[in-house]
Amino acid sequence: MRNNELQWYQSQNAKCSKGLLIIEARKEHLPNKTYDAQSENWRTRREFIEYTSASLNTAGVHSWIYGRFVMRARIDTSAGLWPAFWTLGTNGEWPSNGEIDIMEFYKRKLLANIAIGTDRRYNAKWYSNTKAIKDFKDPDWSKKFHIWRMDWDAQGISLFVDDELLNHVGMEELYNRDGARSKPFTQPQYILLNLAVGGDNGGDPSTTSFPKQYEIDYVRVYQRAGGNKAK
Repeated sequence: MRNNELQWYQSQNAKCSKGLLIIEARKEHLPNKTYDAQSENWRTRREFIEYTSASLNTAGVHSWIYGRFVMRARIDTSAGLWPAFWTLGTNGEWPSNGEIDIMEFYKRKLLANIAIGTDRRYNAKWYSNTKAIKDFKDPDWSKKFHIWRMDWDAQGISLFVDDELLNHVGMEELYNRDGARSKPFTQPQYILLNLAVGGDNGGDPSTTSFPKQYEIDYVRVYQRAGGNKAK
């Protein structure tokens, strides 16, 4: 759980079926085994778990520096859902380790975000662009699979959906505003896939019927042979 989200992540909400990786959000009523009535932590102060989902990542298993990152997937755009395909730097504290949201959706819009650190702990500087689902002018957009892509090299980061550029930031802008001017995107990043519910940005899921699925056909990373070294 992150960002005051409603779901509890658990491995049984992710499965492979008919060639797809499926992350399923469910409405359930389960006891919170970490519940503490005196806690001020939002993770432990709730007595019951009302939603479950899954979050997968490659931390400690595989990471990459530079390349083309591609996902073909279908996302459900119902109220309160917050699917994402994103990366985090392997070293350092967030956000100074760098975050890239190749695909993020909530409240009827797609987001393409890049975050770096500032001189305040846990406070990010965001380079963010959005596109409303209605602006695709396709009433069946949410029923279809789409391709999200990141092109990342020593010159900058570009984020796309179905070959449409949503965001581009040059590497000269991507340094932490912490005095040290460290560059988070000259280190490897690992991949995360998750389907959150509610939370700070996800919206109210109370009108949405569950279960809901985030269906991933593939995630691929392409790199140039011998050409993926930080400068």
